[in-house]
Amino acid sequence: MIEIDGSTGEGGGQLLRTAVALSAITGRQLRVFRIRARRERPGLAAQHVAAVRAVGALCEARIDGLERGSQTIEFDPGAPRAGTHVFEIGTAGSVTLVLQALMPVMLAAPARTAVRVTGGTDVRAAPPFDYLREVLLPLLHRIGVRARVDVARRGYYPGGGGEVECEVEPSTLQPVDLGESGPPASIEAFSHVANLPGHIAQRMASAARDALAGLPEPLLHVAVHGPEQAVGPGGAIVLRARTAHGLIGAGRVAQRGVPAERLGAEAAAELREDLACGAGLDIHAADQLLVYLALAGAGSRFTTRAITSHASTAMWLIERFLPVRFEVDRQPPLATVRVVPAWQEGAPR
Repeated sequence: MIEIDGSTGEGGGQLLRTAVALSAITGRQLRVFRIRARRERPGLAAQHVAAVRAVGALCEARIDGLERGSQTIEFDPGAPRAGTHVFEIGTAGSVTLVLQALMPVMLAAPARTAVRVTGGTDVRAAPPFDYLREVLLPLLHRIGVRARVDVARRGYYPGGGGEVECEVEPSTLQPVDLGESGPPASIEAFSHVANLPGHIAQRMASAARDALAGLPEPLLHVAVHGPEQAVGPGGAIVLRARTAHGLIGAGRVAQRGVPAERLGAEAAAELREDLACGAGLDIHAADQLLVYLALAGAGSRFTTRAITSHASTAMWLIERFLPVRFEVDRQPPLATVRVVPAWQEGAPR
């Protein structure tokens, strides 16, 4: 059994979700204790329970301690299985975060696996759905992941009610080099609102375009959804820059009381910063791709503007399950990360 202190590093829900996903993939029994111990409300929240339960369903795991408020769980996985599954978070908990845990496990299934997850599609402190579809998924395709995602209905805080479908085929993953990006060749903005005045989405997109002056003129995709396409009011903007060798993204979720112009400008400023330093991956993709790069084995390399606490924690965790380790070379303005065999000198024993 692998034992993980859930307060290590970033110490949040991501550590728990990644740990149970790796347990399901490797077949290693897992015990996680002190879950979210340093948070204002320690232990499992509803969205964490839903994510662990969903991963458990994909591999018919036996799970002890899975209830709201629990700070310790034991996860005893079976083999990942194919099929079609429906998971309800039950709140506005992030669908994209649940899929972060599910998709690597779906890759390990012996045949096509499909899931439908209901909850929040565009909520704070989580990747907006359009970031998953327009930025992360194309990067996963470069590694060899055969997957698709689609949104049947949007959902926002506090009601949730959004619905996302995801299909993953068994795939052969290959190491990739995402170290060089090059100048931006094109930029797109995906801006939407639901059950709100349409000018809000346009203002987010226009503010992003203005803040990106001097770069290729962004192509604006502006959508306004009604009650048939979304539950409750909300919105988001996601930017995507295609470069000679890579893909860089940034996004913001609409918030009550925050001007649309500010959201668009903040997303643009983040995109500009990543492009200016020549990063191969934005800081969010660098975090989310780590599990897939490790599953592809040694040989991958990428550069990014900064190593976030989420990324550092994920590296530490992955090295405890898979026969790889991560070498990080910080040479401002970039950090370079390499995936190398665990048996090299200096690897964890």
